[in-house]
Amino acid sequence: MQNSSTTPQQRPRSLSRRLRRGLAIGGVATLLLGFTAACGGGDSEADDGKVTLTVATFNEFGYEDLLKEYMDLNPDIKVVQKKTGTWEEHRDNLYTKLAAGSGLSDIEAIEGDGMPAILEESDAFADLSDPELEDRWLDWKTEAGTNADGQLIGYGTDIGPEGICYRADLFEKAGLPTDREQVASLFESWDSYFATGKEFVKAMPDTAWYDSSKGTSQAMINQLEFPFEDEDNNVVALENPEVKRVFDTVTEMQAAGLATNLDQWSNDWVAAFQKDGFATMACPGWMLGVIEGNAEGVQGWDIANAFPGGAGNWGGSFLTVPTQSEHQEEAKELAAWLTAPEQQIKAFSAKGTFPSQQAALEDPVLLESTNDFFNNAPTGQILSDRAQAVTMQPYKGPKYADIITAFQAAILRVDEGQETPDEAWESFSADVERIG
Repeated sequence: MQNSSTTPQQRPRSLSRRLRRGLAIGGVATLLLGFTAACGGGDSEADDGKVTLTVATFNEFGYEDLLKEYMDLNPDIKVVQKKTGTWEEHRDNLYTKLAAGSGLSDIEAIEGDGMPAILEESDAFADLSDPELEDRWLDWKTEAGTNADGQLIGYGTDIGPEGICYRADLFEKAGLPTDREQVASLFESWDSYFATGKEFVKAMPDTAWYDSSKGTSQAMINQLEFPFEDEDNNVVALENPEVKRVFDTVTEMQAAGLATNLDQWSNDWVAAFQKDGFATMACPGWMLGVIEGNAEGVQGWDIANAFPGGAGNWGGSFLTVPTQSEHQEEAKELAAWLTAPEQQIKAFSAKGTFPSQQAALEDPVLLESTNDFFNNAPTGQILSDRAQAVTMQPYKGPKYADIITAFQAAILRVDEGQETPDEAWESFSADVERIG
């Protein structure tokens, strides 16, 4: 597959234990696909002499129009976007090609929970530090993309301040308020959120209260300061009573009929948007575009300026430039342009991805933005309020991604009837022991 003249960047890499585990989870099919792509290579120059840059993203970044604009501004550059539906798909492909030593795009998007693993592989990514870009992002966003040596490995794209999205039409059928302010009062705490859900499912037994146990558990974990590891990276997941409380709560609510039994991001979950499958969901800014795409033609979606327990941030991503790229400088320039405040405002207008840039948070375009699909909700102001309410981020050590994956897999097994809650907690405990 590779000849003797292979460059160091092209040789198979010795990955960290965590990335090797990610490859194993991704499966043999993904591995073979990745190595096939790596062997195939590709021309970095377009037929017309332009430099071709590839940008690999997942879900909705809102980049479609922006990439066209960039090519108009830079006629010597051709940009090709490679887009997958989920971070998991994107991650498996990324890890495989990183191990192969070739095949990565010039720009690779990284989901926030995946950045700790990428920072352990910093030598495979370009240092994006630039004095002109200092203070562009919120401090905690920059910190999450910076390695132990102070190198900036990822340019921050969006953040995920959370509200609750809801189907006002289904609320009306269930006899619940539909006005945003009245609805917000129902979501002041997790207790009030779940209590309202129990009222809803009594009135609407064929519709779940929220979309998935996975999504709700993630939202609750996002409010814990040290959910799985302490500040010294010691695994504390099994000793943390708050983690067990989240697990017990979501499995109890599933048994009470509040949750679907669907795996978030699965085909059945996507189809449920068209089938009145659920009435609410935890809704970070980037989820607005996902909902609009999945629920195309469905009327009734709205968003409340509230979140149970006060606030939470879910997700947000980064752009990285692998050292495999033959055009690192051009890729850096594109990544910097895409993450500039002006472009992030446009991405927000396109897909609701909420900007992480200081200047963008004060932009009148953002603050005055409304969303037609969500009943003309003032989404800019709502998400700005939700962002300002965030007071802390959960600590994400090097094993966070593995543990949250195991945690949600255990919850899903309960949803699907494969295990009882007690059995699933025991399975999760065994997984944590292996991870730790």
